[in-house]
Amino acid sequence: MMKEEDLKNLVVDALEDIKGIDIRAIDVGHLTDVTDHLIIASGASNRQVKALSDNVLMKCKEAGERPLGVEGQGEGEWVLIDYGAVVVHVMLPDTREFYDLERLWDIAAANRES
Repeated sequence: MMKEEDLKNLVVDALEDIKGIDIRAIDVGHLTDVTDHLIIASGASNRQVKALSDNVLMKCKEAGERPLGVEGQGEGEWVLIDYGAVVVHVMLPDTREFYDLERLWDIAAANRES
């Protein structure tokens, strides 16, 4: 089993390999017990979203990591891959803008600090 920082870096590299758009790695371990890192990326089309998620799954499998769960691969609008300490969201730009996960976690961080 990989260290969480190594797993996070592996996922980011896998997304960069397939030209993921606006890749963000957010440390949320201090905000929740559910996961330590959220990685959010966009794909320009359903096909690219699927290719990005497939590459993450393949690279992690090669490194001996298996996901706890994968959701949304059939539609390719929003794929969630859960590795426990690292949760990956790959979305179409419109979906990402609508749900705005980055802002939600920024609000959570601001509320925790106040």
